[in-house]
This record gives sequence, C-alpha cells and structure tokens, in this order.
Amino acid sequence: MNSIIHKLFTIKYPQNYIIKNPLQGALIIALFCFGFVNLYKPLDFHASRVFSYEVTMAFYSCIGGVTVFLFAKILKSFRFFSNLKDWIVIKEILSVLLILIGLGIIIFLIGQLIEPVGHRSKIATLLNSCKYGFLVGIMPFTFFSAMNYRYLFPQHDDEYIPIQSQGMATENLIKISSQLKKEELKFYPSEFLYAESDSNYVVFYLFRDELVKKEVIRNSINNVEQQLSEIPYFLRIHRAFIVNLKKVRSKHGNTLGYQIKLSGIDSKIPVSRSNTSNFNKLFAEYYK
Repeated sequence: MNSIIHKLFTIKYPQNYIIKNPLQGALIIALFCFGFVNLYKPLDFHASRVFSYEVTMAFYSCIGGVTVFLFAKILKSFRFFSNLKDWIVIKEILSVLLILIGLGIIIFLIGQLIEPVGHRSKIATLLNSCKYGFLVGIMPFTFFSAMNYRYLFPQHDDEYIPIQSQGMATENLIKISSQLKKEELKFYPSEFLYAESDSNYVVFYLFRDELVKKEVIRNSINNVEQQLSEIPYFLRIHRAFIVNLKKVRSKHGNTLGYQIKLSGIDSKIPVSRSNTSNFNKLFAEYYK
C-alpha cells in the first residue's frame, strides 16, 4: 500500500495526450462519444424534444469536446497543473477526474435546455449526467494514460543500465519505442544531441565513439517528446526539433526566434518564436 502511495506522489508520468493537446483532445472526445453512443445506444440516452437521436447525440458530443478543451485550458492556468516537467500520477488522476466532473455538469445544464422535463429531481438528473459523462469519457482518457504504463514500474537491469565515465555522473539508459513493435532505440542522455522530425520518422543525432551518428526510428516527434519528458534538459524548441540544452554552444537571434549550434554539429537549428521564452529560461538555468 505504501509503495502505491509513494508512486502516486513521486513518479514522474507523461501527461495525458488529451490534456496536453486540448484541441486534438477535444476532437478525440467528440468523435469517440458520438461513435460510442450511436453504436451501443445506452437505454437512458434519448432524442431531444426537437432533434432526432443522432442529431441530439452529435450535439452532446460536440458539447463534450468543447467542455474538455475548456477545462483542460483552465487546469493549465493553475500552478499545480501547469508544469509539464513535474507531472506525476496523482496530477494525472486528479486532472482527469476534474475534467470528467465538469463534463457531467455541463451535460446536465445543456440537458435542462433541450430535453423533455421528466419527473426526476434535478439532483438525480445531475448525478445521472455525471455518471454517464464519466463512464463514456473515462475510456479515451484511460487509453492515453495507459499508453505510458511503463513509467509506473521501476526499471530493471535490462532496461535501466547505469554508465560511469570520466568526469561524468552515473547515467541511465534511455529507451525510445517505435510505432514498429520490434524497433527500439537506446542511448544515454550525454550521447543525445538532437532529434529532428522527418515525415513519419524521427532522426536522432547521437555522439558516439567521438563521432556524430544518425539513428532513424519510425515515430512522431510528439510521441518522442513524451517519451523524453523525464529529462528536463531535453527541450522541444520547434515543431520539428528536440535538443539537448547541455550541448548548446552558441545562440544568435532575438525574441522573434533563434538559431543555435550544438557541440559536434555545424548546421544551425531554429528555435521558434513561441519557444524562445521557455528556451531562454531553461538555457539560463543550465548555463549559470
């Protein structure tokens, strides 16, 4: 029991995709809810006074998507839920619960406007809305949270291999999974220079054996960013680039955007305008 509680409050966990990407998350929720209620047609779900069942469910699904978008944005405005680098299991659970409670309340309020008035009390109707909002909404949230289940378990020797070299602290092996089940990339944090998106692939530039080597893996840059989220100095600086801040040797530009150079790499890498503020903050932290 103590072990479970310890994990909830200490283990860093990648943020749920729906919460991390509210716009895409809203679309996922809306499509999933519409597909679910039309496929299974729960007995308590019925048409409104004006529209057919399908149109009513489409309306509710859109409202559900908008609600998830707004509540995810609202959560990010609170300090407790704003720092992606300090995301832990308990934050994941609380954020999902709060969003689903909000979803149930909004469904109840909208239902009061478009559905026939029944004999049940408003409290009973509210609880019923919350129940169904939770039961339907929890499925896509659980799917994306469960994708990161491996972070709940301690790494063992075959997954978490320490390395010690001169002038270097002990490091742990990073494993990047691919969309191809049998493909996997392993490297140490000090070897990583940067990763670049290339269509359906991500190209990793690693410094090994005194040489810069390229490793290609089939995946999206968003998924790779999520897998690297536990390393605070690995930063997404552009829609197509993730860099190791400890390898930055120069930067040029202004708040409209930077061009940076990394150790061992001659080419310049862009820092997009939207990422300059976060880049400056973390860059200063590692180069005090």
